[in-house]
Amino acid sequence: MTDTGLACALLGVNSQTIWEDKTLLGQVLETFVYQELRKLAGWHDENLNFYHFRNKDKVEVDIVIEQGTKFAGIEVKAAATVKKDDFKALYKLKEALGEKFASGIVFYDGDHILPFGERLYAVPLSLLAPPAVKQ
Repeated sequence: MTDTGLACALLGVNSQTIWEDKTLLGQVLETFVYQELRKLAGWHDENLNFYHFRNKDKVEVDIVIEQGTKFAGIEVKAAATVKKDDFKALYKLKEALGEKFASGIVFYDGDHILPFGERLYAVPLSLLAPPAVKQ
């Protein structure tokens, strides 16, 4: 399924249901981001592989993208603000990968790209979707 809206409709989930269930909101949002990144990967000249990261301490990164010998970590937050603690899993991934770590991104519901250390950024979710066409 590559359409989050269609998936929600088939599951009987609507905006009210998602608003009331923050766990469901997080799951739907992560799925949306994953699907958008997969679509964008189709435009890339080199093959990109997608993974999920979890270490022995059960620290998880939502999405890990591999290109050759480099990796990028992606976290998804359904919040309008981002704090350093939101990068905890990305710090662990960066530590595990060393020089193979290209960058880490936390997608959030804000308006600005914000730096959070070397190769770590908070990026607005809105940058994943193309702007509406005005007629």
